[in-house]
Amino acid sequence: MNNKNYLTPYEIASYTIDTGIKKVSKKYCIQFLLGILAGVFIAFAAEGSNVSAYGLWAKPETYGLGKAMAGALFGTGLMMVLIAGADLFTGNTLIIMAVLEKKVKLKDMLTNWTLVYLGNFVGSLLVAYMIVKSGQLHMGGNMLAGATIKIASYKVSLSFTNAFFLGIMCNWLVCIAVWLAYSAKDITGKILGVFFPIWLFITSGFEHSVANMYYIAAGILAKSNPHYAHASHLSEEALNALNWKSFIINNLVPVTLGNIIGGAVFVGVAYWFIYVRKDSKTQKSSI
Repeated sequence: MNNKNYLTPYEIASYTIDTGIKKVSKKYCIQFLLGILAGVFIAFAAEGSNVSAYGLWAKPETYGLGKAMAGALFGTGLMMVLIAGADLFTGNTLIIMAVLEKKVKLKDMLTNWTLVYLGNFVGSLLVAYMIVKSGQLHMGGNMLAGATIKIASYKVSLSFTNAFFLGIMCNWLVCIAVWLAYSAKDITGKILGVFFPIWLFITSGFEHSVANMYYIAAGILAKSNPHYAHASHLSEEALNALNWKSFIINNLVPVTLGNIIGGAVFVGVAYWFIYVRKDSKTQKSSI
């Protein structure tokens, strides 16, 4: 290890592999509970980013500013995951590096992904339920509720191809944020490493499977309130199309697949090939 307050890319790769080994070595119940915590943290970040920006989304000329405002807050979720301690499915796609090094079995990685994904879903639904029941969506004369339903409706209306590629680009950036956080040896460095890539992904409108577990679930729950549904100004057809089936089939499946490609392939496999592969000609001293 170097004496600086950050790791080199080669050292990050080694740290990521060691982290993957530790993640899959935990008891299944712990993996699941860590997944619930991450789902809660990401859901809080999602609802908070909605509160910060819903008024700006109403006008085309301030829509981009609203996305930037939302992005500035959303990174708090991943900060809590990485610093407080939790397991996020999208970040755990980097366990692929340990699998490629034959230090983690494929089945153990897939088991971890499944447990963490289910935990993320439970945590996200818990927060979505509490937000709707708390009356928070009354903000702005139900404007926040209307925006929440609109966001969910938009997400379930994406084509498979659109959702898939938006998912790839999202987790490419999320895993780069994790990679940068791993490089830092202090809290400030970890926060800064997370902040900018996550800000970029939210501002760009990319699709994150775990965040959508809150965004879409909150919209589905909110539309059951006729006042909230009216505030969305959506047609009856659009409201009917927003349901649990469309959530899973139209969004969660393609976005999750895209997230896996973006994180496991474009970050995990790529950096394993460059920095870890045994026959790599890359010199450690030059990295």
